[in-house]
Formats: sequence, structure tokens, C-alpha cells
Amino acid sequence: MSGLMDVALAGLAWTASLAFLTWIASLVRQDASLIDRMWPVCIVGAGLVYFVLLPVQTVRGLWMAVLGTAWAVRLCLYITWRNWGHGEDRRYQAIRARNQPNFGFRSLYLVFALQAVLAWVVSAPFLAGMMAARPMGALDALGAVLALFGIFFEAVGDAQMARFRAAPASKGQVMERGLWRYTRHPNYFGEACAWWGLWLVAMSGAGWGGAWSVVSPLLMTWLLLKVSGVAMLEGDIGERRPAYREYIARTNAFLPGPVRKRKAP
Repeated sequence: MSGLMDVALAGLAWTASLAFLTWIASLVRQDASLIDRMWPVCIVGAGLVYFVLLPVQTVRGLWMAVLGTAWAVRLCLYITWRNWGHGEDRRYQAIRARNQPNFGFRSLYLVFALQAVLAWVVSAPFLAGMMAARPMGALDALGAVLALFGIFFEAVGDAQMARFRAAPASKGQVMERGLWRYTRHPNYFGEACAWWGLWLVAMSGAGWGGAWSVVSPLLMTWLLLKVSGVAMLEGDIGERRPAYREYIARTNAFLPGPVRKRKAP
């Protein structure tokens, strides 16, 4: 048990070290939102630490590492490309304004240390699944398919939004085409699917002994819906953009579903 705890703590050391280095960079750049680019690297990096340090490397562990790396590389590159040259994200600007003076120091624990711990918790399925020695089965296949679906769904949603924002005719308009017609946040839905899929793979290997790792998809889903995702992005958007308020009235926030008909006045 102590050996397993050492491996788990090595994952925490990875997320903490990367978050600390990103904090240093944020002081230079005056941009705390740099942590968003490193968030997927923190998570999958911890998973790769587990894979390397565990005494046995299994085929399941390799597949989880590949799936996690595919998710992380795509998301890291996309966020970096999207935010390049735009300065600090509006959400972090609001956090900065609420925590003056000395936000630079305060951000170490308010933003970076917090996200290091959260990333470590989210990496739980990697540890549970990579340490398991059960033969691969149907649940592995189901989990892998769900994870791949989530990565694909998220990537398509991000690509559609990027094309929409790049079109001059879209200025001031609300994106409600493609996947965005059926859910206001296809990227978040895909993200949640990826982590529930990875958890199913972990469960296939560890059985109920790995059920504790459900903390990962539960935490990720909660963050996406109630903290840094839907709740934060849409907190005041209806006041700033009336057209988006109408979009909210007819489109699901998270789970894809049919467009609701507008109610008669």
C-alpha cells in the first residue's frame, strides 16, 4: 500500500511542479489564464507518471495513456491557439480584480495550487486502471468508445466555434449551428464523456475496488457545469447579449437535445 501511495504522490508532485512553473510564467506575462493551457498536461502527465512508476505496465494502462494523451494534446494545442495574443481571459481578469492587492502572490494558492490538486484528483482513473491486472473485456471497449466519442465531439464543437468566430459575418451573432444547435456547450459535454469513458475502463480493470476513482468524472462534470464552465460563462451573458438569452431558452445547456419551440407571447 505504501508503494501505491508513493506512486499517487508522485502524480501530485507532477501537477504541483507544473502548476508552480506556470505560476512563475504568469507573473512574467501578467496572465493567470496560462493555467488553462497546462490543465490537460497536468492531468495526463500524472497519468503517465503512474504508468511509468507502477511495477507492471499493462495493455489497459497503455490504452489509457494513449487516450489521455490524445485528449490532452488536442485540448492544450487548441486552448493555446485560441488564446494566443489575446491576453488574460475575462474570467481570470475578474478573479484578479476581486483579489487585489498582491494578486500575483495570492494566485499561487487561489488559482495554481487549487488547480494542481484538482488535476491530481481528476487523474484518478489512470491510477485505478493502470494498476489493475484483470483481462480486458467489454467494459473496456465501451469505455474506450465513450472516451473517443467525447474527444471527437469536443473537437468538432471547438472547430465549429473557431470557424464561426473567424467569419466576419458572425460578429455580434450567436453560434447555434452544427453541434451548437443541440447543446450550448458541446465542448463541455464531450469533455465529460471522455472522463466517464476513462472511468469505465478503470472499472473494467479494477472492478468495484476502483469505484473510488468515480471522483474524477464527478468532479469534472461538476466543474464544467457549476464552477469554471457553464455557470461562469453564462453568469451575466443574458444581460450583455439578449440574443443569447433566447438561445438559452430553446437550447439545452449540456446534454444534446432537440431545439425547443419558442413559447408564444
